[in-house]
Amino acid sequence: MTDIDQQMALIKRGVEELIDEGELRKKLSRGTPLRVKVGFDPTAPDLHLGHTVVMHKMRHFQELGHTVIFLIGDFTGRIGDPTGKSETRPPLTEEQVMANAATYKKQVFKILDPEKTLVEFNSRWLGTMGAADFIRLASRYTVARMMERDDFEKRFREKRPIAIHEFLYPLCQGYDSVALKADVEMGGTDQKFNLLMGRTLQSHYGQENQCILTMPLLEGTDGVRKMSKSYGNYIGIDEPPSQIFGKVMGISDELMWRYYELVSSRTLDEISTMKADVAEGRLHPKVAKENLAFELVARYHSSDAAFAARQDFNAVFAGGGVPEDAPSLECASGEASTPPVFLEAAGLVKSRGEAKRLIRSGSLSIDGKRCEDAVSPLPAGDYVVRLGKKRFLRLTVR
Repeated sequence: MTDIDQQMALIKRGVEELIDEGELRKKLSRGTPLRVKVGFDPTAPDLHLGHTVVMHKMRHFQELGHTVIFLIGDFTGRIGDPTGKSETRPPLTEEQVMANAATYKKQVFKILDPEKTLVEFNSRWLGTMGAADFIRLASRYTVARMMERDDFEKRFREKRPIAIHEFLYPLCQGYDSVALKADVEMGGTDQKFNLLMGRTLQSHYGQENQCILTMPLLEGTDGVRKMSKSYGNYIGIDEPPSQIFGKVMGISDELMWRYYELVSSRTLDEISTMKADVAEGRLHPKVAKENLAFELVARYHSSDAAFAARQDFNAVFAGGGVPEDAPSLECASGEASTPPVFLEAAGLVKSRGEAKRLIRSGSLSIDGKRCEDAVSPLPAGDYVVRLGKKRFLRLTVR
């Protein structure tokens, strides 16, 4: 491990809040590897770039020689994290949680070093606790303190239901830190309440308090809301290379630097130099963005895939070509060949209503010509359909 100042410089990169820096320096000064815990509830099967922000920080700790614990919340995932929720979440089944957990394990090692990662499941200790154990755990915290949590307080004020089991979630997450004897726990800024619970419970159980690092929430491709599949503004790390590349190229020039800082492996000095080069005209922002897109595709797929994705992007958006992985659809002439119907059938839109709205806005082109007719069927023939900037379809009408 490097000296403490060098470690702290890397650890603090991109961190929103550190509780407490003095405590962390004291832990580092002992010269023994820290136990760094990060929990992930497998409530959805796919990870996106927003999830990877904290994973990159986990990788930083690994590079510094510390022990990273990738905790899969197979028990807490069945409760459902109430963080940021305006209503009670429906619990997942054990089968759903374990299926999602399997995909998580496959995806995270695109970032983490598997040889330096300890994978744990919190059902190992929470699943063996009985009713008396949970009563003792619940006695460690008060309802008044629990109601200080923003989402609980807001729901109570608005007379929205709060189920009793939701109070168990932060207690269980906090107890995870006790069971693992964590020195450090990390999470997004929206997880601060849960992370602090770990410090509180460790004190009750006679352990040294864990330090807390909160990481910023990465904005989605819209540049406004946090990245989320539910908002449709995400970049999935398992998406095809051309989709990752195209989505990165679609973010704003300003947002690009935020992505560089939080999800790129470039050093802060390298990023600062690039930013100055763009500002002073030595580097075109499109090239800087291509470099970012290339890095991400190479990491989650391969360098060959990244080269192909860059060539594909430039062929499509500079030369008017069609992506190689564009879907194909064959349909009969008639109602099936009307734009709303074939766009929905090809999966380019979620509904015919969405298709009609996009057509009215001028987003549809067929063989390079704008089409605002949502009613007339296309005659027999082969067509190249483009919806917006990034959605393509090879259509054959029989």
